[in-house]
Amino acid sequence: MLRSSVSSASFLIKRSVITLPAMTDCDFLVVGHGIAGATLAYVLRQRGHRVRVYDPGQANSASNVAAGLMNPVAGKRFALSWRAAELLPFAGAFYRELEQRYGQVFFHEVPIFKLFNSVEEQNAVLARSADQPWDGFVAELTTAEPHLPGVHAPFGGAWLRGGGHVAVRELLAALAAEGTREGWLAPEAFDWSQLTCDTAGATYAGRVRARHVVCCEGAAAVRNPYFGWLPLTPNQGDVLDVECVGLSPAQVLNRGAYVVPLGGGQFRVGATYRWPPFADGPTAVGREELAARLSVITDLPFAVVGQRAGVRPAVRDRRPLLGPHPTVPALSFCGGYGSKGVMLAPRLAVLLADCLEGHAEIWPDASLQRYNALRPVGVI
Repeated sequence: MLRSSVSSASFLIKRSVITLPAMTDCDFLVVGHGIAGATLAYVLRQRGHRVRVYDPGQANSASNVAAGLMNPVAGKRFALSWRAAELLPFAGAFYRELEQRYGQVFFHEVPIFKLFNSVEEQNAVLARSADQPWDGFVAELTTAEPHLPGVHAPFGGAWLRGGGHVAVRELLAALAAEGTREGWLAPEAFDWSQLTCDTAGATYAGRVRARHVVCCEGAAAVRNPYFGWLPLTPNQGDVLDVECVGLSPAQVLNRGAYVVPLGGGQFRVGATYRWPPFADGPTAVGREELAARLSVITDLPFAVVGQRAGVRPAVRDRRPLLGPHPTVPALSFCGGYGSKGVMLAPRLAVLLADCLEGHAEIWPDASLQRYNALRPVGVI
């Protein structure tokens, strides 16, 4: 039985529309409108706060490139994702609310079939299953070929439930369109050198006064003058859009790569992991790597119809970074979600909003305070 904390989801609050004037005072200024910034801005606006968001609208941002996979059990270690029992149901409820608001489908709750790659992996997972370590997210383990159309799985695999995928690009576009209409989204890059902070808040470029500023810049935060000391380790990933007629579209497939159904015989395949220095956009090497991984999953012919690359804001301990700046009260940080942004963002947006309103503390394992010792002496 999956445990759910959705009933306590405090994002379901207000529907007020707030239009900001050209010369504006706002409660919160959010820098970045990827999945972290967009969900935080939404939660704050739903609570009646005046919010201003700055984002240059990059088509190759990590959020726009991502397949939006929500996977409760991931990696070679077949480990339960961090706080999955709380985060996944909460995220599902959050995206369903956005679907109702905008009249679009964003969240596709479908099973995930994780293919075993060898008899050894098969035996290792079966041995672990006796302890039921996956909190109910593993629906079935099979050692036989599942006979899914077009899928090559001679060692069987694990059927996962409670996950799926989110149409992140479409979701962010709907939120951005609303922000443009209502005037709270500024489609421009934020210049941190134009920000001044004092005990009562912050002023940006002499024209916007905010009670609090939240950095949601993703991997770009490594160059942030206030938060550049945080241990972000950006990595670049390619994804492919492929056409593969006959491949089963009823589930997400996962073996060395994820294969997410997009409809009409098309699938998104990802993702690679590349460390700096980064290529300028998608690479032939990434394309060949992902094509090779897909060829292990299916014997069917496929055609690559698109390729994109983005840079993820990962953290060395694979936990998010959330909370107030240690010495500048008017600033907070929200990010470091890596490849799990769609699963993390809704619940952490509510957590940070609760913290900013003064009635919650950031979870210790998500708080940026765990890295305070890394901030060099004399750095802001």
